[in-house]
Amino acid sequence: MRNFNKFLGVAVATVAAVALPTMAFAQELPEHGVYIMNSVLFLMAGFLVMFMACGFCMLEAGLVRAKNTTMQLTKNMALFTIAAVGYYLMGYNLMYPLGDWSIEGYFSGLFPAVAVMEAVGISAEGADDISYASTGSDYFFQLMFCAATASIVSGTVAERVKLWPFLVFTLVLTAFIYPLQASWKWGGGFLDEMGFLDFAGSTVVHSVGGWAALAGALVIGARTGKYKDGRVIPMPGANLPLATLGTFILWLGWFGFNGGSQLAMGTIGDVADVSRIFANTNAAAAGGSIAALILTQIFYKKVDLTMVLNGALAGLVSITAEPLTPTLGAATLIGAVGGVIVVFAVPFLDKLKIDDVVGAIPVHLIAGIWGTLAVPLTNSDASFGTQITSIVIVGVFTFVVSYIVWMLLKMFMGVRVSEEDEIAGLDNAELGMEAYPEFTR
Repeated sequence: MRNFNKFLGVAVATVAAVALPTMAFAQELPEHGVYIMNSVLFLMAGFLVMFMACGFCMLEAGLVRAKNTTMQLTKNMALFTIAAVGYYLMGYNLMYPLGDWSIEGYFSGLFPAVAVMEAVGISAEGADDISYASTGSDYFFQLMFCAATASIVSGTVAERVKLWPFLVFTLVLTAFIYPLQASWKWGGGFLDEMGFLDFAGSTVVHSVGGWAALAGALVIGARTGKYKDGRVIPMPGANLPLATLGTFILWLGWFGFNGGSQLAMGTIGDVADVSRIFANTNAAAAGGSIAALILTQIFYKKVDLTMVLNGALAGLVSITAEPLTPTLGAATLIGAVGGVIVVFAVPFLDKLKIDDVVGAIPVHLIAGIWGTLAVPLTNSDASFGTQITSIVIVGVFTFVVSYIVWMLLKMFMGVRVSEEDEIAGLDNAELGMEAYPEFTR
């Protein structure tokens, strides 16, 4: 009996030693749980969006010709790193004035200033905003969006743009153009005050990348031989398996893109909403892909894989402005319209002799506009007038500034390789190395 009492005493002491810290943690969690869970959401969503950089890279590498593959890989690697530096140096504080405006609602009073994280090993009292999330997690998440915007431009101007002028444009885009217009909505600026709704960036991210890409395509011009005697000369990509892989990676990353934009995971309602966003995002991608699958069969008598891939991406862009409020059926239909847009917009751009190598303008610009216009269909807080006005403001600003930057680069650096280098391929002409040397020698 004495041994049993001794055992019982040890057991009670052990349970108490384990339970008391657990109880203390349980009491602490409601106070700081929102900060912790929101930070976890941003970090997890952020690395999913970061993986989209790989998706863009693989998609573009698959849709360019073999002689330009290394160039495309280099551009995507470099643009991501440049975006990281540009956003740190100027972009983050330009995008988030935190109420400190030099021009109220239009231009941050924190510009120019580098991003600053919270101190090492902080307590609750040392957090910048204990009711929100860690500054580092928010910065990381938002940086990934900035880099994605630059990736959109890369595909459109492929196969004829010089490396260094493109990278200079990337720096301007990620340090200034993208953050400034994003501050008007996500930084609490005048578009946000107007009631503009763009949940995860159909306009703020995707159309901005599309407008910048359109400006570049107009300044640089079409690839040599693309349009000849009134005909469009096909220039198929070298690696469709790689392009398909890139599309699936983007599809996966979009769950972080849209889901993380809930900006909260500290309550049952927030987690349920993030789950709903995931499901709607997937449904829209499926709708866009199916629409392109069916339409290309009808119009071309054969399915066009590149259209199917871009149809899925257009569906994803279309749902990005409002992935929370639609039903699964509505999300599928919104995405399907994006797929229809791709099938009609790609040949329309060719008629205008606007050479978009990977179809980024239909996917990100036109489907981005559609997705933003679709918000009032499922969210009663949005109005068509405000959505249209905001689309025009962001579009005019981005296109005009981008066009000016491209023109300045053309004047002072030259943005296009020579015709001889373009025919030989940018891999050898610009970089002196090939992606597939065994096949080209």
